[in-house]
Amino acid sequence: NFLGFTHICGRTWKSGKFFVLRKTQRERLLARLKQVKAALRVRLHQPLAEVGRWLRSVVQGYFNYHAVPGNLASLRSFRFEVRKRWLRALRRRSQRSGMTWELLERFAAQWLPLPKILHSYPHLRFDAKYLR
Repeated sequence: NFLGFTHICGRTWKSGKFFVLRKTQRERLLARLKQVKAALRVRLHQPLAEVGRWLRSVVQGYFNYHAVPGNLASLRSFRFEVRKRWLRALRRRSQRSGMTWELLERFAAQWLPLPKILHSYPHLRFDAKYLR
């Protein structure tokens, strides 16, 4: 465990070459989800758009740090777990909850970013050629 990642020896799918697989530390993922859950409880009665904007910044900030090659499954799982917690919080707002997973998916598509790799492999990142 180093810098929030668990480093694992892996092989590429296509060529079978060795590479270091970096996955988000489980403890760090669970701690962040716990913080999101507590904050959603505080924001329970705020308008959906306001909570959606806040969740977008939280999820995008998480992706900005953890979006490294080999970690896409962890990013997808984080987004899924945030959606689950948001659904539970929205269902707590009323005894006659009309909030369904399908309705939440529309909100999530509008407010939550999709995971994508933002940081390339180091050997590609430092291979830039500058003309002088």
